[in-house]
Amino acid sequence: MTLELITRQPERAAKPTPLLFVHGAWHGAWCWDEYFLPYFAQHGYTSHALSLRGHGKSPGRERIRWTRVREYVEDVAQIVAQLPTPPVLIGHSMGGFVVQKYLERYTAAAAVLLAAAPPTGVIKTVFRVMWHHPLPFLKVNLKLSLYPLVATPELAQANLFSATMPAAQVAAYQQRLQEESYLGFLDYTLLDLVKQKKVRRVPMLVLGAADDTIFSPQDVTGTAKAYGTAAKLFPNMAHDMMLEPGWQAVADHILAWLDTL
Repeated sequence: MTLELITRQPERAAKPTPLLFVHGAWHGAWCWDEYFLPYFAQHGYTSHALSLRGHGKSPGRERIRWTRVREYVEDVAQIVAQLPTPPVLIGHSMGGFVVQKYLERYTAAAAVLLAAAPPTGVIKTVFRVMWHHPLPFLKVNLKLSLYPLVATPELAQANLFSATMPAAQVAAYQQRLQEESYLGFLDYTLLDLVKQKKVRRVPMLVLGAADDTIFSPQDVTGTAKAYGTAAKLFPNMAHDMMLEPGWQAVADHILAWLDTL
């Protein structure tokens, strides 16, 4: 399968370890190319972002609602195999869960979990969404589709973006959001949770957003605890940390951590 891969190269000699960014639900590689890919390339890293099957310009859109998390893991493994050296994996939201599942079978130079789905599943998120957005959540289960949760700019802002993000920017991002796998959602809710004892113990950075309505600060700190580290929470920031105002503070924190490896 030929997957979409966006790559940004530094202007000068690249650092030896590349970065591979893995997007979350409803997104594609485009979400990293808005700010993160050029910024990390500017700081010397060869930076790649893939679109998982069914996302962005990758094939598989016609069967996306039945795609399993293990298939997303295969996509990451396919791209990693094309790289000259093992990368640092940086996964957002569902992509962070995919990174954890990847590490059950493979290793990496390091991993960054950015507002990631917890290894123990997203049942707490399910109840939060059901409480705050009962009608869209009903549509999710009637249509076997996750898109109703982000089907309007208002819903996208409530679930992904800060209340202070300008309406025009929210609308532009919402137009790029897409359908997501319902079966994959069941995987990271209950069917295929992370087998934490199998996860390779690579250097890991766990970051979260204080105003995230998808994965709460408690979820993020729980994820960090599961891997024997501490979480860093960014104030005044919502779920889409790579697109939020203040994204540069997140990127700079990752860069500083990478310098310690």
